[in-house]
Amino acid sequence: MSAPPEAGHEAAPAPLADLDPVLTAPKRLAFMAVLASSASTDFSFLRRHLGVSDSDLSKQASALESAGYLTVTKDGRGRGGTTTFKITKEGRRAFERHRDTLRALLG
Repeated sequence: MSAPPEAGHEAAPAPLADLDPVLTAPKRLAFMAVLASSASTDFSFLRRHLGVSDSDLSKQASALESAGYLTVTKDGRGRGGTTTFKITKEGRRAFERHRDTLRALLG
């Protein structure tokens, strides 16, 4: 437990408030890190890069899409189909804010 601030000194704002609860999950954070460094990324690349199953990647993508952090484009159907992900402006801002907060916390 930390000591209360001295009289006349304001406590620094808690940086934890700037952490995004959607991005605290390691798989979603890694997903967004890949998207933040590319124009778009396909499902199979992300699955291999993150080392997750199809269903796990779909679950993480759904959570990020629901938050408005990425868009999903599906071309074709079945085995020949391609699913592509692209980070949104809101997603990029959220990722960068979360990343910067982690850097500040870790010093």
